[in-house]
Amino acid sequence: MLSRIAESLFWIGRYVERADDTARLLDVHVQMLLEDPWAEEDLACRSLLSVMNRTAPDASVPVGRAHVLDLLAYDRYSPSSIAGALTAARENARRAREIISTELWEALNATWNQLPAQMATTRTHDFFVWVRERAAVVAGIVDSTISRDETWNFLVLGRSMERADMTARLLTTRALAGSAGPSWITFLRSCGAHEAFLRTYRGTASDERAAGFLLLDRLFPRSVVHALNDAEACLTGIEPVVDRAGIDDARRHIGLARTSLEYRPLSDILDDLPREMEQVQRACGAASDAIRGRYFPSGSPAQWVGEAL
Repeated sequence: MLSRIAESLFWIGRYVERADDTARLLDVHVQMLLEDPWAEEDLACRSLLSVMNRTAPDASVPVGRAHVLDLLAYDRYSPSSIAGALTAARENARRAREIISTELWEALNATWNQLPAQMATTRTHDFFVWVRERAAVVAGIVDSTISRDETWNFLVLGRSMERADMTARLLTTRALAGSAGPSWITFLRSCGAHEAFLRTYRGTASDERAAGFLLLDRLFPRSVVHALNDAEACLTGIEPVVDRAGIDDARRHIGLARTSLEYRPLSDILDDLPREMEQVQRACGAASDAIRGRYFPSGSPAQWVGEAL
């Protein structure tokens, strides 16, 4: 497969997942500010921008939910926002049009066409619901219309790495919020994990079990460990034969992050959850760089939308 096509597929998976997960994170953030009249909005918004690697204004300028939504939801020129990610996903799909299925192209193109009207909705929650629904449509089409070959592996590799990174950010926001933040049940609902969690633990919920479910559950597709496992499987599918003396850098970074979570007591991880989740994000970033160097080499600047610096 041509490296430019493979890179476009990889970023389609990442950008659609980024839009989905950012919508979930912002929905929880806005709900927390609306439900708690004593919440320190400026502090909460600055903390969220820090978690999302976005620069907050000077301390003398108050930061509110409107500023956060402008940066992380409605900015069509930044691939770090919901609107920008959906626009970038459609652009990458256009450049890989000869490889992806017609249904996938139509789903991404329809999402892009509907975006301005959805952004104009009066309720942010309605916009976030629409983003999640469109991401689910795209994911379903990917899984049902694409052969399990390199095309599927690059799409799902991008989706899995972004999911691990964004779930880590979601967990970080909960840990930094402390007792003043939303409950773990709210975070489970935002990930679509509440019913699965209740079935797994037969209703005996606790904060520790909820955090462990989103971190370590091997069967729930949005957990960090499950997403890292999927990324490893995709890399194996792309290049099943490895050197006798070791494995490639991308699989090494992902594998180290996964085993660091799986083979340690949950209590050790929860003792400093923000730092642990930062390690997951760093591993995903290093793996992404390794994938770019191995599969997407280019001597000239890319002409399509890639990762923002």
